Amino acid sequence: MRSNRWEELSADELSVRLTALDGHEVGVVPVGATEQHGPHLPAGTDTIIATALCDRVAERTGCLVLPAISVACSFGHGQVLGGTISSTPELVASTARQYAEWAAYSGLTRLLFVNAHFGNGAALSVATDHLRLHRRDLRAAYVDWYSSTPEILAEVTADGDDIHANRAETSVMLALAPHLVDMALMVTADDADRTDGLVFRYTAESLSTNGVTGNPSAATVELGVHLVELAVAALSDLVERGRVEEPPLVAHRPVGSSAQPSFSP
Repeated sequence: MRSNRWEELSADELSVRLTALDGHEVGVVPVGATEQHGPHLPAGTDTIIATALCDRVAERTGCLVLPAISVACSFGHGQVLGGTISSTPELVASTARQYAEWAAYSGLTRLLFVNAHFGNGAALSVATDHLRLHRRDLRAAYVDWYSSTPEILAEVTADGDDIHANRAETSVMLALAPHLVDMALMVTADDADRTDGLVFRYTAESLSTNGVTGNPSAATVELGVHLVELAVAALSDLVERGRVEEPPLVAHRPVGSSAQPSFSP
C-alpha cells in the first residue's frame, strides 16, 4: 500500500500526487503537544491522537499527511508537573506559517492543521490569519478534532469544560494506543474541573492535584472507537470540500503587493 505520509515519499512521488489534482490537493498537518497527561497517559498523547486521526483521514481520502508538529504551546501545564516540553506560541505560529509556505514550493497550496491540544488554538489562529492576508495564493485553516462536530464536543466536555486526560481523551487513547494507557492508574486518576468562576488563568499545578481534569475512570474502548469514527468522518469531509472550495468573491490584490513568502515573526 502506498504511503500518504510526506516524509515517506520521494520528491518525484510528491510531484505526481500533487499534479494529479492540479493544485487542489489538501494536506493535513497533525498538531499535538508534548506535555504531562496525568499519571495514566503518555506525554505524547495529543500528538499520537492528531497523527492517528490524520492517517485515517488519508486512508479514506488519499490526502497527504505532513510531519506532525509535536512540541507546541504547553505553557498552561507549568513547570511543576513533569513531562512537559513547550514551545512559545509565537514560534508555533511561525512554524505553521512556514509549513504552508514551504509546502507551496512543492505545489501543495491547501493545508488543514488538525489540532489535538487546546493550548494551540491561539497560535494556529494567528498563523492562518497571517496567511489569509499575506498569502492569498494559499488556503489554510485549522480544526480542533475535539470540537469538529457537536456530538464530539458534547462527549468531550461531559465531565468538565477544562478537559485534560479526561474520559473522552482517555477513551480515544484506549482505541488508538491501548498499550500506552496505564489501566491501573486510570481508574484512580479522576480530578475535578476547578476553573468554573475563575477570573484569571492559572497553570495546571494550581488547578489539578495530578494533571488530570475530568474522569478518566469512566473511559471505554467503545467510546474511543465511536469518537475516532466521528472525527475521521468530519475531517474527511473537510478535506473533500477543501479540494473544490474557492472564495465566494474574487479578491483584487492592491497594486504593489507581493505574494512572496514572508518568514518574519
